[in-house]
Amino acid sequence: MPRQFNLTGKGLIAMPGLSDERFSHAVIVVCAHSAEGAMGIVVNKPADHVSMTTLFRQLSIPCSVPIRPNPVYAGGPVDMERGFVLHSPDYDAALSTLHVNPDFAMTASLDVLEDIAQGRGPNVSLLALGYCGWAPGQLEAEITDNGWLVGDMTQGLVFSTDDERKWDMAMAAQGIDPRSLSATSGRA
Repeated sequence: MPRQFNLTGKGLIAMPGLSDERFSHAVIVVCAHSAEGAMGIVVNKPADHVSMTTLFRQLSIPCSVPIRPNPVYAGGPVDMERGFVLHSPDYDAALSTLHVNPDFAMTASLDVLEDIAQGRGPNVSLLALGYCGWAPGQLEAEITDNGWLVGDMTQGLVFSTDDERKWDMAMAAQGIDPRSLSATSGRA
């Protein structure tokens, strides 16, 4: 049996030949990976017509601090009506925060939004609706089939880079010029 590797906290960068159009040029932070499967959040695809301010208004969350009209992201095709906040590890909602690695944590409960609205939230965060999920062995097979490049993610790339540039910057961080990639793959 092959040795299990753990991609928790790593980034998945969509390769040009990835067949699922929903993930074209996607950059994903893997929040959990084990023998049971994997879960991640797309961090470079804003959802259509949704911002933090409109979402807070729709959820009737009172704000005591100004909320920037940051986009809400389309985090993936699973559970798209549920919110997931990827954030810096300085915030901890006790029972509901998943500590991903030293740079990232993820909270999927309403209390993180309420804390953000009151100025008690994480230093940096990104709100996504939905997530990406893989069954056992599925992500490993997609990587083997040249669907994803695996690399390190930084807070600067995830929280501070313009969405249109995240894919190129993630590729460049791995030492790859995206123009040199082919949409077809092969085996040697």
